[in-house]
Amino acid sequence: MDRLSLEVFPVLQLRAIEEPLFPNLETLEMWVPGESIPFIPLFLSSRTTIIKIENARSSLPKPIVASMIATIPTACPNLQEITLHSLPRDPIITTAVSAMLLSSNRDALRRLRVDSPLTEEARQVVYNLPNLRGLEVVIERDSPPPAVVLPNLTELEIKYDHDHDWFRGFRGATLGKLASVTFRPECESLGGFLEAFERVALPASVQDTLSGFCLFTSCSWSPNYSSLLSFTQLTYLVIEFSCDDGCSSIVDDDIIMDIARTMPKLEILRLGDDPCGEIHTGVTAKGFMVLAHLCPDLSTLRVHFDVGSLGTPPAISAVAPNTGSTTPQMYCALTDLEVGRIPVPEGSALTVALTLVRIFPRLVDIGQFDEDWDEVVEAIRVSGAIIDYSSEEHPISAPWNELY
Repeated sequence: MDRLSLEVFPVLQLRAIEEPLFPNLETLEMWVPGESIPFIPLFLSSRTTIIKIENARSSLPKPIVASMIATIPTACPNLQEITLHSLPRDPIITTAVSAMLLSSNRDALRRLRVDSPLTEEARQVVYNLPNLRGLEVVIERDSPPPAVVLPNLTELEIKYDHDHDWFRGFRGATLGKLASVTFRPECESLGGFLEAFERVALPASVQDTLSGFCLFTSCSWSPNYSSLLSFTQLTYLVIEFSCDDGCSSIVDDDIIMDIARTMPKLEILRLGDDPCGEIHTGVTAKGFMVLAHLCPDLSTLRVHFDVGSLGTPPAISAVAPNTGSTTPQMYCALTDLEVGRIPVPEGSALTVALTLVRIFPRLVDIGQFDEDWDEVVEAIRVSGAIIDYSSEEHPISAPWNELY
């Protein structure tokens, strides 16, 4: 809709006087400029079951936006999925979104993603929808959720702007199928967030089903990663926080090896912001090797690491003595390593590249901000081409410990 002139909509409105503009439309997905919001109902029909509207923030008067929201359940009586993002934060919008939810077919609704708080009545309904699979909500300071009974929920995303006292609404929650959680706190301090999450999640047996955990915050933070070690089924773990006020990353070999040992199914691991150059510690080659050995499906990695340690990788027998075998089932799948602003010591680009390729043989993409990594990237490219050529004639079958 951002490509349509506003003059077009009155013409379309004339066309849709007696019937919907698209009477057979089942899915409506729009990125809308604010001024065109009143015309969204033109595109709805009784057969529409999925609505995804992005960029709903508008300079129009709030009652106009609220009026559009109010028409949705009437025009689409069997909605299964509702997404309304970037809504204005205003009581009249909260009332309109809540009324939309209360007027919708609750048995049909499968996913609700709204960037708005809800009234108390709407909260009572939404946290007890038996068929709901996905939920994204905003929790205000004075509006913690009621008792949560969502037996079929698989995806949960929560945005909040205060401390995590709202967790009390999830104590004793019924979340038997929860597979992924995402948190977007907009507060100044997170404190013991992970500990609070653990206290709520373990009694609900979420550790048996949870495969994804994400947290995004713009503040500095030193999380207690040990609180996540009970969640052994994770395939992706993403925790992003800021280094703007000084690096607060505490990830070292001990932390990364604990994560590797308890989460062998990891495919994506991102801890902290883009690695910065403010510290000269972090994960070393030893931690990388254990991670590669114990998490063979890992494809994307972001951690603060000590690039100087990549000069001479230790023998695998010295870093993984208790893994049961020194021969992995396969090479680590890692293709993407985010290095950010970590500097490369002068004259060590080739050594760093060769060590990385030895640990992560499939590495192809280096996410970088420092041009010092250009030489490393080129060396990895060349070594990859050589390995590809050699493996065609002489496939590599050396045991894991012989590579080092």
